[in-house]
Order: sequence, then structure tokens, then C-alpha cells
Amino acid sequence: MGLPRLDIVIVNWNSGIHLRKCLDSIGGSKGDSYTLGRVVVVDNASGDGSAEGSGDPGFQLELVRNRINRGFAAACNQGAKGSDADYLLFLNPDTRLFEDSLDKPIAFMEDTNNRKIGIAGIQLTDDRGQVHRSCTRFPKPRHFVSQMLGLDRLFPQHFPSHFMTTWDHRESRKVNHVIGAFYLIRRKLFEKLRGFDERFFVYLEDLDLSYRAFMADWQAFYLADAKAYHKGGGTSEQVKAIRLFYALRSRILYGYKHFRRWLAAGLMLGTLLLEPLARIGLAIFMRSPEAMKETAKAWEYLWRNLSELAGQSRGL
Repeated sequence: MGLPRLDIVIVNWNSGIHLRKCLDSIGGSKGDSYTLGRVVVVDNASGDGSAEGSGDPGFQLELVRNRINRGFAAACNQGAKGSDADYLLFLNPDTRLFEDSLDKPIAFMEDTNNRKIGIAGIQLTDDRGQVHRSCTRFPKPRHFVSQMLGLDRLFPQHFPSHFMTTWDHRESRKVNHVIGAFYLIRRKLFEKLRGFDERFFVYLEDLDLSYRAFMADWQAFYLADAKAYHKGGGTSEQVKAIRLFYALRSRILYGYKHFRRWLAAGLMLGTLLLEPLARIGLAIFMRSPEAMKETAKAWEYLWRNLSELAGQSRGL
């Protein structure tokens, strides 16, 4: 038997120079334990020219151009379509791989002792070399409520987040979920689960996939001895109100998909009615007119989207 094959999918939206650096880093990664198949860049109607001028990266590169922004989940599925590789890696354009960023996790997945590991992530570091605390637990309603009211930030010892912030991420271990910035999954598992749920435009689509894998008796693993660079925040920093809107929308959808209906309905009402008051109160305390403006704009988007959101929630 030959080496396992890896396909990489990158969803791009106005990522600037980051995409070029990401592609260059893929070419610099060694492949002792795998064969690199195709690298697919799905461009979600970028307006900054970031998908242009990829040159010759030294591997099979495919560029898919969407005329509109289809969202992260849909674009990931689009890039994975038709793959016959053993593994799929969903990679953010604001990441940069190191020499062994791919070799180690694939060798780990290929170990016969790890046949029930369906998803793997690696250690992600920032510009200062600090380790991102990127893994999470599967959230329960109480996690979203404490997030909604800001209790996880004000009193983290009493209201811990579903993000595993108290763990330093310096050792390898099984986890519930690894961040979607570097999300390695067995291709057959991805197809069995029918990929990402495209009702999540962006945010929590990776968490939803990890949860569905867990329910199908697969495990996720965080590998600390393989590393990559991740800028974090990404291009969504450009549109903070829209980013907040999609985060809220995805939270409501996640609740209706995975919680009891009455809990999901309560979560939705709290998100619509209580959270904006908490956020505006915090913005007033912090004397931040910008935060007040972003909060008001995000909830304006949410209320405008309420009819569509209610329809999607009924289908979950």
C-alpha cells in the first residue's frame, strides 16, 4: 500500500496577503507520511484581489470562485466535493504551516491504535509564539447563558466557558472539539456525516460536525507536538457587527439542533432580549460608543433575519 493521500480545502474571503503566505507554507511542508493531492481554494467573492496571483505553488492548486459569499460551511463542502483522498484538511487562510505540521498528525491518525480518532488538530501559535487555547468542550445551555450575560468573563471561576481556557494546551490529549482553523478529518467520516451543515453560515459549523462525529462514536484528538501559526480573528475583524450577528445566529441554530426545544427557545429569547441589554450596559461602563454601535447593528441584523432563522430552527 502507498502513502495515504491528503486534500486541503481553504476558504478565502478578503484574506489579503495571508492566503499567499499560507499556500507558500504548504509547499514547504514535508510529506514523509502522506501524499499531497489537491489544494482547493474556494473564494467567497473576495473584493481585495487576494485570490489572484497564486503563481506556481509547486502542487496541484484549484481555485473555485463564488460570485457571492456562500458562507464558510457551504464553501468547505464545495471544496471537498469529489475528493477521493484519505484525509481532508480544512485550513484557514490566516494560518502558516511548519515543516511537520502535516506529517505528524497524519502519521498519528495512521497508527492502528488510533483507528477511532476521526478528527485531529494541532497546536496553534501566534506572532509572539504564544499558544492559542483553541480546544473546547461541547457546550451546554448554561455555557451559552453565561456567555450571553458576560458571566464567563466577569466570574470565570464560577461560570467557566466551554472554551478550555484553563488548560495550557501544551500536552496531547483527547478533546471534544478542535478549532476549525486546522481541522483534519478522515474523508470517509466527513462524507458519512454529510459534511458541514450549511445552515451555519459561519461559526459553530465545525463544533456541530465534531459533535455529530462524537455521537457516531468517533473521537477528536489534540496533538501538541505538531504546530502551525494562526493569526486569529482573520478577516472577520473587518466587519465586527456582522461577525457578532453570525455568531448569535449560529448559537441559536446550534441550540435548536442539539438542545431540548424548550431550552433552545429560552436561549433564543435570551439572545434576542437580554444579551443586547447586557452588552450595551458593558459598553456604557467601558465608555465605548463603538461597542454600542456594533451591538445595535448586530441585533438589527438579527431581528431582520428572525423570520428566516425561525424557519431554519423549525427544521432542526
